[in-house]
Amino acid sequence: MATIVLCSMSKTAQAAVRRCTGLHLKRLSDCALHASPHSRSAVLFPGAGRLPRGSGGVRFMSHGTTGASAGGRARWRVLAVSGAVTAVGAVVGIAANAKHFQRAEMATKIAPANAVQECEEEGDILERCRAFMSPPVTDVSVLQSRKGEMRTRMEMLIMKTQADFCRALEEVDGGTFTVDRWERKEGGGGISCVMQDGKVFEKAGVNVSVVFGHLTEEAAKQMRSRGKILKGKDGKLPFCAMGVSSVIHPKNPHIPTVHFNYRYFEIEEEDGNKQWWFGGGTDLTPVYINREDAVHFHGTLKEACDKHHPQYYPDFKKWCDRYFYIRHRGETRGIGGIFFDDLDSPNQEEVFSFVKSCARTVVPCYLPIVYKHLNDSFTDEEKDWQQVRRGRCVKDTQTV
Repeated sequence: MATIVLCSMSKTAQAAVRRCTGLHLKRLSDCALHASPHSRSAVLFPGAGRLPRGSGGVRFMSHGTTGASAGGRARWRVLAVSGAVTAVGAVVGIAANAKHFQRAEMATKIAPANAVQECEEEGDILERCRAFMSPPVTDVSVLQSRKGEMRTRMEMLIMKTQADFCRALEEVDGGTFTVDRWERKEGGGGISCVMQDGKVFEKAGVNVSVVFGHLTEEAAKQMRSRGKILKGKDGKLPFCAMGVSSVIHPKNPHIPTVHFNYRYFEIEEEDGNKQWWFGGGTDLTPVYINREDAVHFHGTLKEACDKHHPQYYPDFKKWCDRYFYIRHRGETRGIGGIFFDDLDSPNQEEVFSFVKSCARTVVPCYLPIVYKHLNDSFTDEEKDWQQVRRGRCVKDTQTV
């Protein structure tokens, strides 16, 4: 392996590396826009054919501290390059063995077929609730009494998404989620599922919240600024909001972090009419970039989007790229995914169907990647760099 060591990089050099990383992360996230895996590779990775087979690609890592000086210790950075690579090749990893990836994908196809899933939605509310991590936030009798309402159907969807994802993570990790219920005094509550210090995951959180009450004037003002025309009765606007969200932090730096969130908002106006909209998305943040992982992740999301509208994936992918672009660093948070908000057309049933399709991808878009890298070896330096990257992502997410 040919290794280039950049010792005590200047700020200018570090900035150049960050810009290069951010640029190619964005390019990598464009992969699923192309017609086939072969054409994606050809467009995204010019010169990839010149890379040696079986090489480990490129890894950005922290190399610890060395060399004391009057000003303190100098921070080193190592850029390990396998062979002579192009600029694009230097940022992306060589695809892992395809058969290995296919076996991992088959191991995680736990979601039932579409026909079965549709039947599940029509099944008995109480019976469906038995499969959840906890009883729903809303009392089962209330859910049964308004079974056909969107707020009930969405609550059942987010509860099922939470349960499916938690059980898939428990299966690969061997650990168990701790379930904690909380209440909101103004109305509603939530269910937090956390698994910590497992064999595979340092910490995994999958949370559901279902809240209701009256919008504050500040919240109503903020929504009006986004184009919502809200007419309350005596200044009051009853609302309900709900969603499922997750952030996963693996131990192995070669297993990426995943984030997802799917939510629904409903407001009742003075005349009894209801305004509603959906939002959400899923995105992937690898520490070390793997081309095949990116193709699989984006391809799974694209397939779900394409079932509903050919423009959904390209539009929502671009929205995700913009939303998670960290301007003050000049870099992306990861390789992107999809993101959308205020989605209220063409009609409620079709938008809900689209959100269901997206929610059902959270296991098949991520778990095959986890299984694929489950036994990847890593060094102390790679682990250190994972912690640096994770800290940057957490800090920057708070400022997005």
